[in-house]
Amino acid sequence: MMRGYARVSTVDQNLDRQLLSLQEAGCDFIYQEKITGTKMDRPELNRLLAELLAGDTVIVKELTRVSRSTQDMLQLVQDITAKGCYIKSLNESWLDTSSPAGELMLTIFAGMAQFERKLLLQRCNEGRAVAVAKGVQMGRPRKGGKPLDYAIQLYKDKTLSIRDICENTGVSKSTLCRRLKALGLTSLSA
Repeated sequence: MMRGYARVSTVDQNLDRQLLSLQEAGCDFIYQEKITGTKMDRPELNRLLAELLAGDTVIVKELTRVSRSTQDMLQLVQDITAKGCYIKSLNESWLDTSSPAGELMLTIFAGMAQFERKLLLQRCNEGRAVAVAKGVQMGRPRKGGKPLDYAIQLYKDKTLSIRDICENTGVSKSTLCRRLKALGLTSLSA
């Protein structure tokens, strides 16, 4: 069975061009939706995947209708082929997993996507190392300053409960307790 998938990003856009191409390709069913391609959780795409039977072929007008990223597209193709099904793009003739040449091209693209991902991670790690070497503090900035100093002083004065100290200073209970512990002061429960 041939199952077509048509998608546009907004409700103002028109599916007619895709629907005509999918009908001409001989699709038995056509799943259509108007939703962004940046999300992989799409109701009609999910329905199509759930209804696939071994031997079915998913037909799309062009790859951008299925996914906006190589990684998502490759995952989708893997999900389809894991069910014993195929995927074919009308505009990108190289994507036809029912043929050996199509499988080869997909393998090459999958390898390129993995390579690209590893390069990205490598560049991020190198950039992080350079930033740390320059003294940049990584992660969330530590709370502190005058409100925390005032909260600690109020705690030392033992005139207010931790809850009251936090309400009056705007310092969170976890921040205050963590700082008190670091200073070796015992904290009371709120």
